[in-house]
Amino acid sequence: MLFGKPIKPVRKAVFPVAGLGTRFLPATKVMPKEMLPLVDRPLIQHAVEEARDAGIEEFIFVTGRHKEMLEEHFDYQPELAEKLEAVGKKDLLDKMRTAEMPEGSIFLTRQPKALGLGHAIWCAKKLVGDEPFAIMLPDDVVLAQKGCLAQMVEQYNKVGGNLVAVMDVPREDTSKYGILDIKADHGQLVEIKGLVEKPKPEAAPSTLSIIGRYILQPEVFHHLDAFEKGAGGEIQITDAMAKLIGKQAFHGFRYDGTRFDCGSRLGFIEATLAYGMRDPEIGMHVTNLIKKYGSA
Repeated sequence: MLFGKPIKPVRKAVFPVAGLGTRFLPATKVMPKEMLPLVDRPLIQHAVEEARDAGIEEFIFVTGRHKEMLEEHFDYQPELAEKLEAVGKKDLLDKMRTAEMPEGSIFLTRQPKALGLGHAIWCAKKLVGDEPFAIMLPDDVVLAQKGCLAQMVEQYNKVGGNLVAVMDVPREDTSKYGILDIKADHGQLVEIKGLVEKPKPEAAPSTLSIIGRYILQPEVFHHLDAFEKGAGGEIQITDAMAKLIGKQAFHGFRYDGTRFDCGSRLGFIEATLAYGMRDPEIGMHVTNLIKKYGSA
């Protein structure tokens, strides 16, 4: 219970995947960015598995044009399954089935115009309904013993309200993120009195930034309905969230784990190395390759 009200469980997650992935051209000319493989699974599958491990039951993809590959990836492929079974490739069959989702758990909606992250989330309004929901940006990959969203759900079940995953960034990088204005810092949990989207370093109220993991109450849609443009001339989710502060509980959460920005080429390479080193089949070989080329 929070202030006499029950804390509703988080059952739904929204995945904004309508972007064009221009920083990865020409690789993303045909293949959607979220389908780029991080070791043996596409970025979107890493995000979906993290959500599934956190207890999410409904997966809402906000897509754009030419995103059919994403939908096909999570569908059942009977021909491939039969072929793998016939040749006794049970290990590969098991791997393939990690991408299959239960019937009725995946929902798709379109963002017809690229008007910002806030607009992408607004496009999922009717599918979310009157429930708290998670937002997961597949570009942000978090390597952790317990998934970042699972950690957040555990904390949310204690404090309710709105919760965003946060990390400290260099002050010169504050103009790339949504930044917290801190009311009280309790270590892992931070009370928020304000949010600023992409502030200049000299104007940033702190260096604590939001990464691509959120748990929000449905009232955020009331503010997204206004279609107000913010930083970069786009509809920003940060601006809508800021209007909930003071009306609902709002916290930042310092998660345990390492975040990789897979929206950049360098971040994607770093994540590939980190995940490759942890792979039970090839981890040792990846480590040896890093040593080999590191000393070249």
